[in-house]
Amino acid sequence: MKFAITVGRFYEDLATRLIAGAQSAFAEAGVGEADVFDVPGAFELPLAASYLAATGRYAGVACLGAVIRGETDHYDYVCAETARGIMDVQLRTGVPCAFGVLTVENMDQALARTGGGKRDQGAHAAEAVVTLARMKRSLA
Repeated sequence: MKFAITVGRFYEDLATRLIAGAQSAFAEAGVGEADVFDVPGAFELPLAASYLAATGRYAGVACLGAVIRGETDHYDYVCAETARGIMDVQLRTGVPCAFGVLTVENMDQALARTGGGKRDQGAHAAEAVVTLARMKRSLA
């Protein structure tokens, strides 16, 4: 099974940390390193996931990124539509797509969720798509 990561690069340092967590989890699961595809930000993740799922090359897609609350309602729209879009892709295609997008109040919270360990969102996203891809394969 081959997996993909699509990552919003708006917060470059966080993106790098999320990818590292995901790649570590993919390696630990014994599926090798995932292919990485960059997009500008979280809002573009659903379309990228759709492109990747449509290729038929990937058993799952870990969608990674970060949205940090600001002073306007922009945060609410980006978070909600990104989550909805990623869910829509996996339900429409049957290819597992994990929502590995940090939706946090500040940079400290983001760093706490990308530093490895129990709260590593990149690793959790990879673990989720591997689990669902294996379930799908076992049911085929």
